[in-house]
Amino acid sequence: MANEGETVGSVPLQRRGTVDYMRMAGRRSVVHGLVEFDVTEARQRIRTLETKTGEKPSFTAFLVVCLARALEDHPHVQAYRDWRGRLVQFEDVDVNVLVERQIGGSHVGVPHVIRGANRRSLESVHDEIRAAQTDPDDRRQTRVASLGLRLPGPVRRLLWRLPQVSPRHWKRVAGTVAVTSVGMFATGGGWGISPTNYTLQLTVGGIDRKPGLVDGEIEPREYLSLTVTVDHDVVDGAPAARFVQRLRELVEAGYGLEAERET
Repeated sequence: MANEGETVGSVPLQRRGTVDYMRMAGRRSVVHGLVEFDVTEARQRIRTLETKTGEKPSFTAFLVVCLARALEDHPHVQAYRDWRGRLVQFEDVDVNVLVERQIGGSHVGVPHVIRGANRRSLESVHDEIRAAQTDPDDRRQTRVASLGLRLPGPVRRLLWRLPQVSPRHWKRVAGTVAVTSVGMFATGGGWGISPTNYTLQLTVGGIDRKPGLVDGEIEPREYLSLTVTVDHDVVDGAPAARFVQRLRELVEAGYGLEAERET
């Protein structure tokens, strides 16, 4: 019985998955890089497309396309070590994203894997994200996952050992890289830092408006706070820095949005 001034309730079943994931992910040797990307051009193109077509392109879809393109140039950043200590590197970029969905009256982030994102257009990725928000098949998968969450903790946590045991099975279940977001639930700048079970994860923070230097002139710019997390057991600092630089070039150039604007 609760004391006066207290409320006692049950922990939602979905939290078990989060607890299991964070416990296992915390064992990896991850390094976090806090970066800012100038997304003024990209955001302007998105607003132009919204005015032109009546539909706003997903900013997450834009980041997924840029990430997949950067990984084509630096595929080793999404490699995994298996149980024999070998490096397993994939050609496909399968991106696990958080799709915002209403469950039980609350908006929550549900994982969804976008397969072969390096061979997809921004429009294709955008359409898949929108469909995943209401797809009844995904709801059936959520019910299956709920059954799995009722298993004992030691059994549940075996799933999160897949990246170290069998990267190929991990790819089938959860993709090769992850994009998670704290910016989808808040406004303004700021970074999020989280452990991860992936070799590479992008944590999307907020977008802030601040002065920037363009062609020697100071003008208002929009900056995205982005946390790039890599597994240092697999990726060294210099290759990670080159990957981030390539990702920056693509994001700041509005990669993929130019073709969409011309259609």
